[in-house]
Amino acid sequence: MAVGVPENDVFAAADAVLARGERPTVERVRLELGRGSPARVGALLDKWWEQLADRLRGETRLPGLPTEVAQAFVAIWQQASTLAQGLAEQGLADQRQVLADEREALGALEARARLEVAQARQQTAEAVSARQGVEIRLADLDQLLVQRQAQIDDLSRQRDELQAQRDDSRHQSLELQQQLLDSREQAERARDEQQRYTRDVEDRAYREIDRAREESKSLAVQLKDAGTRLQSLQQDLQAGQTALAEAREQRGVAQTQRDQLQLAQAAVCEQLQALQQQDQLRHRELVELREQAAASRALAELLRQQLAEVAAGHPTEGRSRPVRTPSRKK
Repeated sequence: MAVGVPENDVFAAADAVLARGERPTVERVRLELGRGSPARVGALLDKWWEQLADRLRGETRLPGLPTEVAQAFVAIWQQASTLAQGLAEQGLADQRQVLADEREALGALEARARLEVAQARQQTAEAVSARQGVEIRLADLDQLLVQRQAQIDDLSRQRDELQAQRDDSRHQSLELQQQLLDSREQAERARDEQQRYTRDVEDRAYREIDRAREESKSLAVQLKDAGTRLQSLQQDLQAGQTALAEAREQRGVAQTQRDQLQLAQAAVCEQLQALQQQDQLRHRELVELREQAAASRALAELLRQQLAEVAAGHPTEGRSRPVRTPSRKK
């Protein structure tokens, strides 16, 4: 930066920093100027402090006045400046402390809200995983149900075939019985002539009847076994349907839990919005306090102008003007 920054610019920057209620330092004055080396600004700032002491003592602001009058005006000026600066700094300090506390509380709430959101997301992921497991189990049960239904259909078809075979056997047995009757009639008519032939025919007929009876018994046993297997498969099917209903109920519970977690996330978002609104309100209050500090500085400037008029020999007519105190904003 330029070393030869003008003295008046440094003094004006220091006055501006002091007018804001801050202590003029090298860094603050350089920040106000936007230029200047630390050595140059520091030297001129020391000179400014010396002149400020002279101004406060009334050596340059109130020339030609008696010492008592000058000291009285200087005392009034110092009290007014001190009071305005003290009020402004106290209000700003209190508001900064309140704002810092609010921000700390907001940070804690935000951390807690992030933790709750993370937990809610983890629970949501677990619910989704559980739902996927239930859906896989449902798919397996559906596939098993289809297989059991196919087995039931196959056994039903076998049962129908066995029943058809039993009916055919019964029909054949009836036909054989009818043939036996016919043979007997023929044997009676030709007993004398064909006794031997009739005996052979009867023996063959009895053998056929016995074979037919054995086949009928075998078919009955097979049909009974098929009925038993069909009943067992129906019981398995009923158990599979019960398990399927339970799995669907579990999926409904998982869906309900996920909805509850979404509601919890919405509540946390609303709390964050409320905290942000409170922060904005605190910021507006801080702006109002700064405006009050500016009003206090204006009051001090008005007192300084009155002192300057008195110093220039232009007092008011017999009495001082009433000083209008700026009203505080509510």
